[in-house]
Amino acid sequence: MVYFCIIRRKTMSNYRITAIEDVLERAPKALETPSRKISEYYGDNAFTLSAMREYLTEEAYDHVVSAMQDGIRIDRKIADQVASALKEWAMARGATHYTHWFQPLTGSTAEKHDSFIQPDGRGGAIERFDGSLLVQQEPDASSFPNGGIRSTFEARGYTLWDPSSPPFLMGQTLCIPTIFIAYTGQSLDNKVPLLKALTAVDKAATEVCQYFDKNVTKVVATLGWEQEYFLVDKALYNARPDLAQSGRALIGAAPAKGQQLDDNYFGSIPPRVMAFMQDFECEAHKLGIPVTTRHNEVAPNQFEVAPVFEEANLANDHNLLLMDLLENVAIRHDFRVLVHEKPFAGLNGSGKHNNWSLGTNTGVNLLKPGVNPKTNLRFLTFFVNTIAAIHRHADVLRAAIAGAGNDHRLGANEAPPAIISAFIGSKLTELLDAVEKNVSAGKMSPDEKTAVKLEIGRIPEVMLDNTDRNRTSPFAFTGNKFEFRAVGSSANCAVPMTVLNTIMAQQLSEFKTAVDGRIAKGDKKDEALLKEIQKLIKESKAIRFEGNGYGEEWVKEAAKRGLSNLMDTPSALSVWERKETVALFEEVGVLTAEEISARTEVELENYVMKLQIEARVLGDMVTNQVLPAVMDYQSDLLANIQGFMDVFGDHAADGMTTAQRNILEGLSLGLSAAYSSVEKLRTERCKINEVEDMKARAEGYAAVVKPLMDEVRVQVDQLEKLTEDSRWPFPKLRELLFTR
Repeated sequence: MVYFCIIRRKTMSNYRITAIEDVLERAPKALETPSRKISEYYGDNAFTLSAMREYLTEEAYDHVVSAMQDGIRIDRKIADQVASALKEWAMARGATHYTHWFQPLTGSTAEKHDSFIQPDGRGGAIERFDGSLLVQQEPDASSFPNGGIRSTFEARGYTLWDPSSPPFLMGQTLCIPTIFIAYTGQSLDNKVPLLKALTAVDKAATEVCQYFDKNVTKVVATLGWEQEYFLVDKALYNARPDLAQSGRALIGAAPAKGQQLDDNYFGSIPPRVMAFMQDFECEAHKLGIPVTTRHNEVAPNQFEVAPVFEEANLANDHNLLLMDLLENVAIRHDFRVLVHEKPFAGLNGSGKHNNWSLGTNTGVNLLKPGVNPKTNLRFLTFFVNTIAAIHRHADVLRAAIAGAGNDHRLGANEAPPAIISAFIGSKLTELLDAVEKNVSAGKMSPDEKTAVKLEIGRIPEVMLDNTDRNRTSPFAFTGNKFEFRAVGSSANCAVPMTVLNTIMAQQLSEFKTAVDGRIAKGDKKDEALLKEIQKLIKESKAIRFEGNGYGEEWVKEAAKRGLSNLMDTPSALSVWERKETVALFEEVGVLTAEEISARTEVELENYVMKLQIEARVLGDMVTNQVLPAVMDYQSDLLANIQGFMDVFGDHAADGMTTAQRNILEGLSLGLSAAYSSVEKLRTERCKINEVEDMKARAEGYAAVVKPLMDEVRVQVDQLEKLTEDSRWPFPKLRELLFTR
């Protein structure tokens, strides 16, 4: 028994120290890029339009481009040609396998690799890849979440090629972006609803654009994401079971220095980190991901990468690819990436700002002011309709960003609150107020029309002077786009983009009907547009907020305005159950009632499982490592006190051991409290796990389990402060954040 205790204590004390020593010996790894010019290797690993033009016949190329732009169906003959060209292109770059790359409801991506080879019947093999393998595969769908759409024994699912997103190479595998559906046709992924929402907003926005320009035949939703993440050395990561299993530090006392000096944001990038960034950027550029921006974020060891705008579906695929790249390349540099929304308590969490706009086939950004009253009226039309859609469907937008990780981040003094609001700046607020005031309800006089048009004509001037910026707003206008800032760093952009484009499709469609109705009653086109814009300005006023979203005053003010404050994921997900939400998605043709119900069930289950994992990991860490480490230190303190008593006697030793006794008392009280809380956590978690209804179970985890985890953390963090440093079993936050 004595031997066992010695070995255990040595292991617990040395593992953390060894990890730190490993980190201190790291050096930046050299990187060789294919060329000094990014342009010379950009897109080399993606089957881009230029690659298609090289490998496809003119007929096949035209068909694929039409499929990408107009959604036309590709017939089997053309599919065979594309498949043959793809195989030739991929094998020339070392590919041996192919896979249908898809986005199941797990929130990540999935793939099953198959070799190109096929036995030839004579003891050899040939490489084969035809149109049927390109267009459709039938993977086992039984283990993917489906929310009850199909039974577990019904394993059949289909992956279908999405021509709008180019195939690409990852290592020796040709990856083909696909949708994922059940054999009954229902969506089992995040890509199908996004594609449907993009089609819907294209149709609705194009019809509204016809008021201003008959040459507009297509409108594309664009997305520019900003991916935030933390980097932790792999040795320190491996010494933290909570980081490895849940992505966040479940315990850990705050270091003396965090981010309070604001010396990390845009600071000098550490050499090891720079080498890693250059490496993954090179890999991203080979895949045609247009990353252009990198910088230190606010918190220590927190960083951001961002690309230029792309069509929303492609941008989303690129973001998911980039998250895979971050993980894979980080390992090469002895790092691990944390994309959890709140990996470290007390420090800024990580988001994924979704910068969204609408662009026409004529090259116009519909959320960018023009150069004359006519083009500015177009801008005002889409700008006000966006605000109206946000106001009308704020709760659905909140549901789109719900998740266990984001619950820790939203409203945590560095991220937008859970209350959805829109920030447009004081100058644009004044302009909307002027439009609201000056547009007459009845027939407008020529002077009134002129006055309003002059006011609208001032928009470019207003925008130049509009230097306001509100980092506390979840949905902010930033000059030529709206920035949805509440999206979490681990999220699949497809979900908020599906919701945003769906609500815009409905709003624009109803706006078009209303304007046409006014025109039919005798209003001129511009007058009808202005009157309907005025109506929307009045109706959506409550969603506009220019102040501090972090303050308690805003919570009270938002309640007065009738805005929801859905503080946790179970509350937010309940929005999907509302009749009006189901009606919205069915009306626009994006999701059926059954699909919405299934996705809600999946999200509730994901929430429960994530908190369940966190609670179990926390209990194990405290019971198996923290408490024994504290008890070891207790034993040494007791021995120390007893030694003083043996040498100097009880009375004299009392004064000499005041510090030891006080520390011992604090440890003993903390130990008992931590043990009691961990046991209570375990008991309550087991009770809640017996609840059959998934919604009720999720609510139990939010109301009971999560607060108990916070309670355990407070107690353990206090024990960390009292325990002798070398005995603490896990890398501390100061080491995770500042050891590079």
